[in-house]
Amino acid sequence: SAAGVTNHSLRIGLTYRFSFFKCFSVLAQRGYFKDKAFVNYLKYLLYWKDPEYAKYLKYPQCLHMLELLQYEHFRKELVNAQCAKFIDEQQILHWQHYSRKRMRLQQALAEQQQQNNTSGK
Repeated sequence: SAAGVTNHSLRIGLTYRFSFFKCFSVLAQRGYFKDKAFVNYLKYLLYWKDPEYAKYLKYPQCLHMLELLQYEHFRKELVNAQCAKFIDEQQILHWQHYSRKRMRLQQALAEQQQQNNTSGK
C-alpha cells in the first residue's frame, strides 16, 4: 500500500539522518572539527550547493548541515551530547513533518487527477 511505502521511506530516511548526524557527532567528539585540514575539507564540500551537483543528492537537506558546519561555534557545540541530541531530534521532527506534508500533497493531487478523469468522461 502507499502508506506502507511511505512508512518504509520514512524509516529509511530517519535511519539515514540518524547515521548522518551520528557521524558528525563522532567526528566532533574525536576532535576532527579542530583540525584545519578537515575544516578546509568541509569548505571544499560546499561545491555540492551548486545546482549542477545538488541535483544528484538524494537528501539535499544535508546541505544545510554542511552550511552550519562552516561555523566554528556550531562545530564546538556538537561535542556537547545534549546539544547534538537536540539537533538530531529537531532534524527528525522536520523530516517527519516534511514526509507527512508531502504525502498529503501527493494524495490531494491523486484525488484531483481522479476527479478530472471522472468528470472528463
